[in-house]
Amino acid sequence: MQISSRFTIASHILVYVATYHEEEKITSDVLATSIQVNPVIIRNILSQLKKAGLIAVKRGQGGVTILKPYDQISLFDLYQAVESVKNNQLFHFHQQPSQDCPVGRNIHLLLDDKLQRVQTAMEKELSQISLAQILADGRAYLS
Repeated sequence: MQISSRFTIASHILVYVATYHEEEKITSDVLATSIQVNPVIIRNILSQLKKAGLIAVKRGQGGVTILKPYDQISLFDLYQAVESVKNNQLFHFHQQPSQDCPVGRNIHLLLDDKLQRVQTAMEKELSQISLAQILADGRAYLS
């Protein structure tokens, strides 16, 4: 299992916007330079963040703004906005394990509840970390 880089890119975007929104107009090109990815990737993630109601984006040279107070945006909000978790399941099983094999026949019974506990714990931890906390932790590094 690996969460895609969209999550950390989204986090980088919000930290950058929160840090520099008063100093400069923040565009996808500015963000792409900071993150070192193609601006198209930035625009796609900005679109997902906008759809989630976390940011506003003005076309052209308008820039990006954060719509919610920083203490009301959690890492879980970012995760939900940019990661595609099918059927609310972080862990995906291989297709059709053998029903002729005792392990294949019972793998879901053996793992499903444990993997759900792991996912729930991760989501709880992400929910408890706000953009405000990240900015406070990084105050010495971001100035």
